[in-house]
Amino acid sequence: MELTSQHEELRRTIRRFVEEEINPRCDAWEEAQIFPGRELFGKMGALGLLGINKPEEFGGMGLDYSYAAVAAEEFSRVRSGGIAMAIGVQTDMATPALARFGSDELRREFLAPAIAGEAVACIGVTEAHAGSDVAAIRTKAVPDGDDLVINGSKIFITNGTQADWMCMLANTSDGQKHQNKSLIMVPLKDDKGNRAKGVTVARKLKKMGMHSSDTAELFFDDVRVPKRNIIGEPGMGFVYQMLQFQEERLYGALSSIGGCDCTIEETIEYTRNRKAFGKSILDNQVVHFRLIELMTEVEALRALTWRAVDIHVKGGDCTVLASMAKLKAARLTREVNDSCLQYWGGMGYMDETMVSRRYRDGRLTSIGGGADEVMIGIIAKFKGLLPGRA
Repeated sequence: MELTSQHEELRRTIRRFVEEEINPRCDAWEEAQIFPGRELFGKMGALGLLGINKPEEFGGMGLDYSYAAVAAEEFSRVRSGGIAMAIGVQTDMATPALARFGSDELRREFLAPAIAGEAVACIGVTEAHAGSDVAAIRTKAVPDGDDLVINGSKIFITNGTQADWMCMLANTSDGQKHQNKSLIMVPLKDDKGNRAKGVTVARKLKKMGMHSSDTAELFFDDVRVPKRNIIGEPGMGFVYQMLQFQEERLYGALSSIGGCDCTIEETIEYTRNRKAFGKSILDNQVVHFRLIELMTEVEALRALTWRAVDIHVKGGDCTVLASMAKLKAARLTREVNDSCLQYWGGMGYMDETMVSRRYRDGRLTSIGGGADEVMIGIIAKFKGLLPGRA
């Protein structure tokens, strides 16, 4: 799709913010294995960067998704995958269903503070026994008068230790597994900022990569929330979450593009200046040929992803293309980072280099938001290629 001068102005604004406000602090946040969510999101909220395609009446810019897509590409230039992911949770994973299907009351209470950067959000789907198999979740929200009583657990929750609220998928009836779930807004803290009654952050998880992102396991023991906290229609949570996944997967693909661009750019610069056997590493045909091949693959990914964005903006069903883009992005990220790291030699193996960090951080893309194999299954289903399907 064709981008306008307004798109490019937004791109410049975000790139400047990333370079001035985020990147100089990334090493410290990586070392601390957490970032100050409320502080960073507060700065972003002041610039309108957390509600680009959200309704104006709740503090958003009211722009179409193509502007959010530009933002996702630019946030991938953050020198920490964990920060880019945390931003994506706030903008493209925990809030799309709330913005689209939530009541005005819920949107005032939860969406508006998230857009303003006054509240940190998280999405609660995955459980220890239910990862890509979303329908297998066991957490229950049982009606009791005007309330729901929630019991269960969620794991691998990005922003989990500092989030103020969770958009939670839970079973609200005993019906068919794709029709018995609801998305529920669950406060994780009370009005004084203390942990909400019945909510326990069991542990902050130590990960292979994404070190600056606080990832947690949470337990819910007789947690009470009003029934009005259900987003949209009760029992439609699985459907809403599948729709919400589309923007999550597009965010994953878009953010991979920028990350691959950065890795290739930095590798060109390093290999041009690094000498071995009397010439620069870049002068070796095997190196510059391979970098050109990788550039070509990234451009192909860009075209695929933006075609999916175009369909999404126009109100079409981008499920197949979004799944393809996410699948391709995940695998290409691994290929780019692995190939480029090789050309950095011993420096590529050092924790201090960005290629090393992206190598670790990028591995998650093939797992989170639906594993590669799930993407293939979705595409096969839509193409009529699953066994027993016409």
